[in-house]
Amino acid sequence: MEAKKIDWKKAILAGIAGTILFDLMGLVAMGTWWDIPALLGEKTGLGLAYGVFGHFSNGILLAVLYAGIAPSLFGPNWLRPFIFITAQTIALVWFFMFPLVGAGVAGLNVGPDMAIGSLVRHWLYVVPFIFLINPTFQTKESTSKTAVA
Repeated sequence: MEAKKIDWKKAILAGIAGTILFDLMGLVAMGTWWDIPALLGEKTGLGLAYGVFGHFSNGILLAVLYAGIAPSLFGPNWLRPFIFITAQTIALVWFFMFPLVGAGVAGLNVGPDMAIGSLVRHWLYVVPFIFLINPTFQTKESTSKTAVA
C-alpha cells in the first residue's frame, strides 16, 4: 500500500486563513480583535506577540492534524472538517481550555452563549479546509501518472 502525503502548503494556508476567519468572527460578535491572543498573552505573562504566535500556531497545527486524519473520517468532503472541529471544540475547548482560564465547563461560568459562540467561531475556522485540504490524498504513484500524462 502506497503512503499517503499531506499537502503541507495547503494545510498551513488553510490554518492561517481559518484563524483569520475565527478572529473576524470574534471581532463581529464581540467587538474585539485578537481576543484569544490577548488572553493567551495575559495568562502566560508573555504578552500579545506570544499570544498571536501561539494562536496562529495552534490554527496551523489543527489544520495539519486534520489533513492527516481526513481520509479516516466519514461523510462527504465538505462535512469532514465540521465533524473534526466539533469534536475538537467540545473535547479540548469546552472541557479543557475554558475551565483552565476560569470560564468553567463549556464556558458556563461566563454565560450560556459561550459554548455556542465558540462552536460557531470554530465552524467558521474550518471553512477554508473544504477548499484547500483534499482528504483524498494523492499517492506517489498517482502523482507520477499525472506527471507522465
